[in-house]
Amino acid sequence: MDRKDFLKTLAPSTRKIKRAAQEGLDRDNPLFGPLDITSGIAPYAGTWTDIEVIHLLKRLSFGAPREEVEYFKTLTYAQAVDELLNTTATPASLGEPLKVYTATTVDTPATDPDWGVPVGATWVNTNTSSGTVNFYRRESLKSWWLSNMITQPRSVEEKMMLFWSTHFAIEFDTVDNARYSYGYLKLLRQYALGNFKDFTKAVTLNPAMLIYLNGYQNTKTAPDENYGRELQELFTLGKGAGSQYTESDVKAAARVLTGYQVNSSTATSFFTSSRHDTNPKVFSAFYNNTTINRPLAADGPLELDDMLTMIFNTNEVAMYICRRLYRFFVYGSISADVETNVITPLANTFRSSGYDIKPVLNQLFKSEHFFDVLQYGAMIKGGVDFTVGMVRECRINLPPKSNPQLRHRHINYLASSFLPAQEQNIGDPPNVSGWAAYYQEPVFDKAWITTDTFPKRQALVNTFVNGGGYSNGGFKMELNAVDFARRMSNPADPNVLIQDFNKYLLRRTLSQGLRDAIKQDILLTGQVTDSYWTDAWNAYISAPSNLNNYTVVNNRLKTLASYFMSKLEEYQLM
Repeated sequence: MDRKDFLKTLAPSTRKIKRAAQEGLDRDNPLFGPLDITSGIAPYAGTWTDIEVIHLLKRLSFGAPREEVEYFKTLTYAQAVDELLNTTATPASLGEPLKVYTATTVDTPATDPDWGVPVGATWVNTNTSSGTVNFYRRESLKSWWLSNMITQPRSVEEKMMLFWSTHFAIEFDTVDNARYSYGYLKLLRQYALGNFKDFTKAVTLNPAMLIYLNGYQNTKTAPDENYGRELQELFTLGKGAGSQYTESDVKAAARVLTGYQVNSSTATSFFTSSRHDTNPKVFSAFYNNTTINRPLAADGPLELDDMLTMIFNTNEVAMYICRRLYRFFVYGSISADVETNVITPLANTFRSSGYDIKPVLNQLFKSEHFFDVLQYGAMIKGGVDFTVGMVRECRINLPPKSNPQLRHRHINYLASSFLPAQEQNIGDPPNVSGWAAYYQEPVFDKAWITTDTFPKRQALVNTFVNGGGYSNGGFKMELNAVDFARRMSNPADPNVLIQDFNKYLLRRTLSQGLRDAIKQDILLTGQVTDSYWTDAWNAYISAPSNLNNYTVVNNRLKTLASYFMSKLEEYQLM
């Protein structure tokens, strides 16, 4: 992306971005259009170097730490994709969100069950009637989720968690029950790479979703259309040209879904036959005029199976979900060529697999289309990618898990201070549609960058690079610029060091002239000979405890890191 073009993406306000999207403005502007890529899903047959590895990791995980790049380079590209996809949800290794607050701090009534949960133990199996406790539990849940992203294994799983949280979106704040929200996250992880039809059924019956979209209030005498509408409009069929369900289908779906309730004590859902509508539900021609009719009230749950089978018998489910996956992992705008050469064959794979998710991702991530050079750096990072990627790539230090309260305070600082500021507050997307950057035409990921969010991204970098980081409980969380440089291939050579900063932090290669200018102005502090940096670095290496030696290189490296991450627009790309 040309530097001037990037600055054009800094919209004056979120309102103007939304208005441009709604009115279809600038559709011919290359900033808002599809990439000129005509390749399809044939297996990739190109090179496998640092560049391709970094592209794969930036898209399938959060950031591309140098150590991970070196590891995946030892594999073939197909082996790398296999390792990232062949993951199993392991709750035991993840642990559970913990009680990191005290009952006295939140003024919990003495009769509340939360009193029985020790600090440092999990609260997920204990009910509470305290709204204040639920608030602190939600904070605990978010910091636990963010911690899992930061410490993610070599797996696409955490990225899939983020994807599904914007697809089957709920808002923790609206659900207002941390146990329900935790169950929702467990569900996303369980089905992240599993069967989408089974996933959709499980989400439909999930307590958090039943609360969020009023499913628990849906009865035969007062049918609620909220979930029946979103099931079709957002979760399975979308609003594209091939999605021809009608308003009557929404009403019929609502009647199929009558009778489900939530047990607050067990945080589970259940079916009450007396609340279920047993009359025939007739659907439109889009669904081949299907009638769903189980006369016995006790057979109401079978009507959900009938309806999902009817919906998944359409071609559009596979097309829509493949478009959603493409827009999240590859690029926002979908051209006619991409629709024909990528989306359609992926959808065929999806249907033929019985709606298993992994075969689709396997085909997409191993394709020549995914590795087309025009895809590299073609997307703007969302707030989570920006923040978690920075923490992982720069190895920003965190308190140990053995001190859960201290660790929570530091991770919650990221979750509560910087993610909302970048308009990607995990667990609380703006509405049931999720974050607009993943679906809103024609802007898509350009929506992440506004005149409001861009300075806040710069503030995040400056806080951890130049601002002293975040201190709490005697622990400082900050970027160690010297440690970052030591991890590079040859930090004593200023030319190689600049190249490595460019390689691991940016997705576009800076011109030689700009790299030379950065070297002279920052590492050489205006001098002209490379030895001015090399001698300083070698002096530090020979006597790292010498404060003067350390200060000389640290000051220059902090300036270098700050310039790359807060001044260069290319750092916003992935």
